[in-house]
Amino acid sequence: IVYNACISACEKAGQWQHALELLNEMAGYSVQRSSITYNASISACEKGHQWERALTILSEMEISKVGRCAISYNASIAACQHGGQWQHAVRLLADMMISRVVRDAITYNALVVACEK
Repeated sequence: IVYNACISACEKAGQWQHALELLNEMAGYSVQRSSITYNASISACEKGHQWERALTILSEMEISKVGRCAISYNASIAACQHGGQWQHAVRLLADMMISRVVRDAITYNALVVACEK
């Protein structure tokens, strides 16, 4: 819980590098990372315009068998939006559909904005 709070604080402060350091530190200490941990890390990357890192973390969730939800995908799509990566954003939407993750207004809004750029 402490790590999650710290990662969230880093995200809100725009300190994506520190958020990822904490995420990696958790792995080094064998501290279990939850969807909350990963989602906050993806959001930190999104706010820091680090779309590639956001997608890497989203992939790590699948490898680690941590469930990806709309929040995970929405933050990843937003990261792609900020990076001008509309093709990746569309692929994420397709992945959501295949994985049966519920899409919402946030999903489609981020996708539309990504495709406008």
